[in-house]
Amino acid sequence: MRPDDVVLEVGPGLGSLTLGLLPAAERVVAVEIDPRLAGLLPGTVAERRPDLADRLDVVTADALRLPELPGPPPTALVANLPYNVAVPVLLHLLDLLPTLDRALILVQAEVAERLAAHPGDKAYGVPSVKAAWYGEVRRAGNVGRRVFWPEPNVDSGLVSLVRRPPPPGDRAATFAVVDAAFGMRRKSLRAALARWAGSPAAAEARLRAAGIDPAARGEQLSVTDFARLAATEPVAP
Repeated sequence: MRPDDVVLEVGPGLGSLTLGLLPAAERVVAVEIDPRLAGLLPGTVAERRPDLADRLDVVTADALRLPELPGPPPTALVANLPYNVAVPVLLHLLDLLPTLDRALILVQAEVAERLAAHPGDKAYGVPSVKAAWYGEVRRAGNVGRRVFWPEPNVDSGLVSLVRRPPPPGDRAATFAVVDAAFGMRRKSLRAALARWAGSPAAAEARLRAAGIDPAARGEQLSVTDFARLAATEPVAP
C-alpha cells in the first residue's frame, strides 16, 4: 500500500479492515451492498478514527453492477469476496476501472487456486485465463477458517494481482474463445472450438494458422495463445 493510493474496498462490513486501510492510503472508497452496514460505517470511522473520517467515501451498491465511483479514480482494490461472485466481481472491476493497478482479494481457497493457476495446472480454467488478461496473478497466502466469526465451513486464500498490459488482441473475442475451449475441456481444441469456428475443419485451420496444435486442450494454452487464436481470420466456406 502506498500513501497516495485511492483504495477501492469491496464488502467492508463492520469496517475492521477499513480502519486499517485509512491510515495507509490517501482515500478509501468502500462499496457495500447492505444498506444497513453502509449506513453504520461512517459512524464507526467517526468514532474510532475521527482524524481520518474525511478520507472515507461509502457507496451503497452491488459491486457486480457498479457503474462508476465518486472522487479520484482508484489505484488499488482490496476485497473479501464470497465464493459465488468472486470471479465476476474481480473481472468486472478490472474492466470498469483501468486505473486499478493492484488488487488483493480474499476468496475461498478453491477460487484462489483457480485464479492463480498456470497452463497445465489441474485448476487452470476460465478464471485463470481471464484474470491473466489483466495482470500477473499469484497466491499471496492462506487464511484458516478460525480467524472468522462466525467460522465458515471452508478455508480462504489471498490472491494478488498486479496489472500489466494485456496481450495484443480484442478482449471480448478472446474471452469468447476461452469460454468455448473450456466448455468442452476434455475434448481437443479442434472439437471444442467447432461451433465457435463454424466446423471442426474450420477450427483446425484457425488453430494451425495461430501455430497451435489442434489436438491440444484448452488447459495447455496461455492467455496470449488464446488472444492470438481469436485474432486469426475465419476460414472461407
